[in-house]
Formats: sequence, structure tokens, C-alpha cells
Amino acid sequence: MARPRPSTFNKVRTVAENRRARYDYAIEDVFEAGIALRGTEVKSLRFGEGSITESYAEVNDEEVWLVNSNIPEFSHGNRFNHEPRRARKLLLHQREIQKLHGAVARHGMTLVPLSVYFNERGKAKVELALARGKKAHDKRETIKERDWKREQGRLLRERG
Repeated sequence: MARPRPSTFNKVRTVAENRRARYDYAIEDVFEAGIALRGTEVKSLRFGEGSITESYAEVNDEEVWLVNSNIPEFSHGNRFNHEPRRARKLLLHQREIQKLHGAVARHGMTLVPLSVYFNERGKAKVELALARGKKAHDKRETIKERDWKREQGRLLRERG
């Protein structure tokens, strides 16, 4: 029997976060995926360098790839240094890959990385979201809701 997935992932140290994704996309489902990295990439991430702001994931030939993520070259690396913007393979279970492939192909959804972090065992992980793009009016509605929640908090603090 499969081990149940936790509702939140155990993030010990967040390296990169895509804060814009929650504004531009309506998040449907969230997955935790491992990343196949080279040695100098892990060292760069441990120094807190890396960016996923313009990256996305795609499913090719029963594999999921993280495209356009930037992990800069390691400063003390030698001739074995990595390429900063190479596509990196994401490690998921086969059933999860099939679910993602079906959602992207049939429902026109997008795979968006939300954050890159290290878990409690020191492994680099990606929080990957299955998301649907928001229209301009949806974004305005999100801003209105956020402002109203902030105003509610102020009113409760003043009166309570």
C-alpha cells in the first residue's frame, strides 16, 4: 500500500521561490518532485543561488523536465562546471507523471514550479503546481479579495 502524502511539504531551507506564480495562475494541485542535479549545481543551491521566476515544466516521453530555471555556475567550480540554464529532469512517480500529462494535454493546464528547497534529509526538491492561467479580471478579483482581508484585519484589531 502506498504511503499517504503529507498535506504540506517539509521545507527546511527554501532556496528560490516563484511568488509571481500564485498571482498569474490558479493553483489546482501541488506535487513534490526531486531534481536530478550535478555536483556543482547542488553546491550553488546550497549557497542560496538560483532562480525559477521564468521557468516551467513540461512532460516529454514519460519524463518531466524543468525548463529555463537558472542555477548560476559554482564560483569554485573547474572544467566540470554545469550549464546554468540547462533542462533538469524532475523525479516523480509514474502515476504522477501520467496524471500531469493527462491534465496538460486534455485540460490545457500548465506545470509551474513554486519553490526550490532542501528537505530534512538534505535533498533538493521542487514544489510543482498544476495550474490554470488567470485572466485579467481574475487577477483584479484576487487583488480586491487580498485588500479586503487586510482591511478586515485592521478593523478587527481596532475594535477587538
